[in-house]
Amino acid sequence: MGKSRKSRKQKQTAAAAPAEPGRRDVLKLLRNGAIGAALLGGGGYAALGSFRAYAAEHDLSRVGQGKPTVVQVHDPQCPTCTALQKQTRQALKEFGECDLLYLIADITTPEGQAFALRHGVGNVTLLLFDDTGGLQRRVQGLQTKDQLMPILTAHHAGQAS
Repeated sequence: MGKSRKSRKQKQTAAAAPAEPGRRDVLKLLRNGAIGAALLGGGGYAALGSFRAYAAEHDLSRVGQGKPTVVQVHDPQCPTCTALQKQTRQALKEFGECDLLYLIADITTPEGQAFALRHGVGNVTLLLFDDTGGLQRRVQGLQTKDQLMPILTAHHAGQAS
């Protein structure tokens, strides 16, 4: 005797229904979720560190707080400013991390604009301050790392003029 129409239909429905997740599927899901959480957490931590470094580098109130300081008057949209920033950072790598403070006066912000106006300079300028905040030297225009090294060395030694 043949199978009834009802039992054939039940088997087809059962075959088409998705199987419940097994232990292996659950473990894969947990592993992938843990990896995703670690990546997001690590990315968030890195972004937070990057933001803190950005904020510290733009904190112009740090001028005159016990360290010789180099302040770049900077416009982020200016290719020459960006080139000067790159050359300055390369030159500053030759000094210890705690020897010279490097700050940026971004003229697209009210604080940076006020700083530049107070010192009477435009972008593509480095201002060198002593440890008490006294302006020692202005360096205007694009400079290479090799041009900046003697200037920064003299400033670090307290002989900038």
